[in-house]
Amino acid sequence: MTILPAIDIKDGKPVRLRQGDFDTVEQVADNALATAFWFAEQGARWVHMVDLDGAKTGKRVNAEIFIEVAQKSGLLVELGGGIRSMEDIDFYLSSGIARVVLGSAALRDPALVKAAVEKYAERIAVGIDAKGGKATAEGWIAGSDVHFLDLARQMVALGVSTIIFTDIATDGMLQGPNIGQLLQLRDSVDCTLVASGGIADIDDVLMLKAARMDAAICGKSVYAGTLNLMQAVTVCENS
Repeated sequence: MTILPAIDIKDGKPVRLRQGDFDTVEQVADNALATAFWFAEQGARWVHMVDLDGAKTGKRVNAEIFIEVAQKSGLLVELGGGIRSMEDIDFYLSSGIARVVLGSAALRDPALVKAAVEKYAERIAVGIDAKGGKATAEGWIAGSDVHFLDLARQMVALGVSTIIFTDIATDGMLQGPNIGQLLQLRDSVDCTLVASGGIADIDDVLMLKAARMDAAICGKSVYAGTLNLMQAVTVCENS
């Protein structure tokens, strides 16, 4: 199982939120590139990055930060937040980003997802963020009536090979991931599954590995010190 430490960017700074609430924003580091270098020193190969400003506005707001990390840190960058056009996708994937995550587009514009997958294959991932079992959009602000399993099946039918799933209720809470929903996903779709949200410590990481998750995104737990990133990477990727 691959471990992806996370860097969420708002107003140019690395931050964390609780349950996707922008009113809970907390700066957790001074500089994204320095943080990425530290992740690499701990053994990480990937970093999951999110443009929180972009997620709200639907525009590329902090692009220079993500490109700098991709070009200088030695890490593979997975990037989501505000990527809602083929122009955005082309821009990032031609600038050194390894994989882009389409979130709102999965709900609002499945034709874009299909076209992106046809052009870029496994470099396209879909992020499904659920609240009460229903998918959300626009940086988790806009709800929908679409069940997360139905959306996942639709995305796999379009050719999506990687789904990143977040139960918003767990995100940033350090109380464990929603293993029940993740297991439902594992039983429902045949694709690479990335668990996100709620991971507190190495026990949570090992639980996700036992549940046959392919990767796990670790954010607040790394910054809070409740998860030893080097230990997580070693246990999951070298055993």
